[in-house]
Amino acid sequence: MRIKNFKDLIKEVHEPGICQQCGGCVSFCNSIENNVIGMKDVNSPPKYINEDKCLECGICYLVCPQTHILDDDLNKTYNFINFSSMPFGFIDNIYSCQSIDKEFLKFGTDGGVVNSLINYLLEKKVIDGAIVAKTKAPFSREAAIARNKKDLIETSGIKLDLLPQLDELHKFHTYTSSLPKLKQYKFKRLAVVGTPCQIYTIRCMQSLGIIPSQNIELCLGLFCYENLFFDELRIEKFEKEFNLKFEDIERINIKEDLIITMKKNGNNQKIIHIPFESINDYMRQACFACSDFTNIYADISFGGLGSLDKFTTVITRTKKGMNIIKNAINAGVIKPDRLDLTRKEKMKEKISKFCHMKIERFENFMKNKLITCKSPPLALKINDE
Repeated sequence: MRIKNFKDLIKEVHEPGICQQCGGCVSFCNSIENNVIGMKDVNSPPKYINEDKCLECGICYLVCPQTHILDDDLNKTYNFINFSSMPFGFIDNIYSCQSIDKEFLKFGTDGGVVNSLINYLLEKKVIDGAIVAKTKAPFSREAAIARNKKDLIETSGIKLDLLPQLDELHKFHTYTSSLPKLKQYKFKRLAVVGTPCQIYTIRCMQSLGIIPSQNIELCLGLFCYENLFFDELRIEKFEKEFNLKFEDIERINIKEDLIITMKKNGNNQKIIHIPFESINDYMRQACFACSDFTNIYADISFGGLGSLDKFTTVITRTKKGMNIIKNAINAGVIKPDRLDLTRKEKMKEKISKFCHMKIERFENFMKNKLITCKSPPLALKINDE
């Protein structure tokens, strides 16, 4: 039987328009040193660069989130049945937490919990580095390696000095392909903060025992409804539509909607709430092809949805994740909000609503793709089942 390879990914995933652009196929290519494939453009699938050097080993096909080759193995490992019965995956426990550290709380998103946990794990030498997303400017991030608290503060959600980044406006997008960083530094124990498609790819890699999977100690997953992409035309349209300037943005957050906090003007500070349905024109097309909102394969999942301001919703999924959160709480690194059964159920209801919204959007997208494709590839048929 022929091993499927990158050519099959192009035919079954890229051409139908369902590539999630996670970067996994590029990052874990067995011939990465030969630069066989790469992410040439910000908002398009990977492409061949040196096709003649491809080993045709099929690793890229196996780890792709849209081929679903390893779904059964992953679902068994992470106690997941299906989205119909478990819209936000297996839950060990759900918390609403806040960082004790004033700097992480001030500069971080929501409750600053993710960076607090990473810093705690670095200090305890559980990990010796973390791959995170660094904020360059509003709607602009890049993958970065954090080795200490200073690195973590620099990656935090608020960007105070935006002017040097204004020449980067044409590259603005909220999605960053963090996975290529995995092979740029020889960590022994690494934490990775990622979106659902990125964490899925890492879990596939671990299931197959692909280097450097043995170095990934912890997967910290972010809630992800969608990521945004801006070119010059979209920037101009966005600024006009919502009556703002990119250079005046101080903070961006996502809860029930997109929340944009503008820089202070005297004693006044404007906060703009934008419904998700109003920003579809700025959404990465790749996000339509994803059904996972809460990052079901992570050790711990994090998001703002369901928690009060300055608190982070935390879902533990694995024994490792459960122990880390409990130890961090006991060590006074993060503090949990007091949640009775009623509040927990309300949190779950709110999260479940967004899970179902994303699943429905995904299903409609896949059905439309099936209708418009004369000869639907296997990936589309599997996704529609």
